[in-house]
Amino acid sequence: MNPAATNPPPAETAAWFLAQPAAFHEKWMAMALAEARAAAEEGEVPMGCVVVRRLPDGTARPVGRDRNRVESLKDPTAHAEVLAIGQAAADVGDWRLTDCALYVTKEPCPMCGGAIVLGRLALVAWAASDPKRGAHTVFGMFDHPGLNHRPATLFPVGGPAILEELQSFFRARREKPPTSNL
Repeated sequence: MNPAATNPPPAETAAWFLAQPAAFHEKWMAMALAEARAAAEEGEVPMGCVVVRRLPDGTARPVGRDRNRVESLKDPTAHAEVLAIGQAAADVGDWRLTDCALYVTKEPCPMCGGAIVLGRLALVAWAASDPKRGAHTVFGMFDHPGLNHRPATLFPVGGPAILEELQSFFRARREKPPTSNL
């Protein structure tokens, strides 16, 4: 039997997540931020992600958690969201993550947005929007009528401190002279 067949539909799960108090969402975003800080220490873009599963007893637990690893793995697809979604699918035992929410420090890019849609995650929450490349802000992926799944969204989560931390990272990166790959 398909394990997802026993899960509540994504809309019901999204409503459950959205009904939780702000402290619930901030707890998971703090975990994502810890991953982002670790990524920055490793020379990666500071993106952290946590996938949280709603359990039948009314609680939730993390089932996937990672950070950007593009530089360390030399893999352009090694974004925090893609890695965390892969871990979550392995933990859940199915690629359908209909009873899960994804918390990420910055709005997902279109590649990660595609993974979120394909994975059928119920909710996507982020701290800082990306007005240049955001899957939702720019491309409208999470409410596009042509897609077979549209997760609920929640933003901003975690307050302005996360946005300032991300902006500081990119400001410092712009001020640093580029290195050559030659």
